[in-house]
Amino acid sequence: MNSSQIWEKIQNGVFVIAEAGKNFIQTEEEKSVAEYLRNAKELVDQAAWAGADAIKFQTHSVDDEQSDKKVIAAHFKGADRLTWVTRNTNATPVNEFWKPLKEYCDKKGIIFFSTPMSRGAAQRLMEVGVPLWKIGSGDILDLAMLDYLRRTDLPIIMSSGASTFEEVASSFNYLRAKNKRVALMHALSKYPGLPEEANLAVMELYKDKFPGVPIGFSENSIGIEPSLIAVALGATMIEKHFTIRRDLWGADHKVCSTPEEFKTMVGQIRSMEANPEEKKKWLNHALSAAILGKKEKVLREDESVFRPVFQKSLAAGRDISAGTVITAEMVYAMRPRMHLNGLPSEHYERVLGKKVKTALKKYDPITEGILES
Repeated sequence: MNSSQIWEKIQNGVFVIAEAGKNFIQTEEEKSVAEYLRNAKELVDQAAWAGADAIKFQTHSVDDEQSDKKVIAAHFKGADRLTWVTRNTNATPVNEFWKPLKEYCDKKGIIFFSTPMSRGAAQRLMEVGVPLWKIGSGDILDLAMLDYLRRTDLPIIMSSGASTFEEVASSFNYLRAKNKRVALMHALSKYPGLPEEANLAVMELYKDKFPGVPIGFSENSIGIEPSLIAVALGATMIEKHFTIRRDLWGADHKVCSTPEEFKTMVGQIRSMEANPEEKKKWLNHALSAAILGKKEKVLREDESVFRPVFQKSLAAGRDISAGTVITAEMVYAMRPRMHLNGLPSEHYERVLGKKVKTALKKYDPITEGILES
């Protein structure tokens, strides 16, 4: 499928995504790029067998994503973020990993795309060639990256976990100001989430607040009931975390579906597409009321723990002389906000076009005080 066909599917069908993330990393000890690529191809094979429309990975560029302040995320104690992001960057060179992986997906008849974790990661993916973008929940306030993505004119899916409704609306409208093909995905940023925490009624809230916009659901709980109930409620995209085995080493395997589980889910989704009466079975499921939850978007306490680690601050992307007018390429949005002193990444547009009063070294924080009023 090309971008237009994918957007048509997102609007009028159920676009099923196997979220492979970084699950080609399966051992604590580092392996060769060739082994990571073999693991990624196995994930592609299994996702295609399970009936996914697309397989999605995650792409890093440590230079403009992660500062040297070492922090550990609540969902993965296996490595500090700087070490983990550096390992992922080095494991996936464009020519030796991403391009061969995309070619393999094309050969297997499954759509390849990836979530960029920074503007630099998005630029790497543009070299590879992707037909759409996915913005992870932790990056919906990274306007440096969002500005880049919205100007590519590719369709965009934006996740919305660990955020307030006001943040979701602001970022969604920022994307739509330059790109009308933006879809919204409800998500719970908890690993793993429980089915009864899915709160699928948020999808109904999004339908009310963003009429005509495709709405989907990203699931990271064990089991398939929330995704199937989401489809019965009208979700046009389902993203389910995906691995070969849940006992492998890494950040995500433990919250994933296996190929067999994923295949069962896809079969049920296609049955609902073929026969809408099938939706009644899932709407009447014993867990449906609990999974539906309340029609309100709230920032949960167990999601809030991720924000200081994953949210970003603005920093100089190169050495900047005093008196220089700041342009987009001079600005990085870096993690973790909790240890950086720059303006929040959502203030990106406020600094563009401003002169700096004092010289900045690369990675120095961009603060209100260094900008001429």
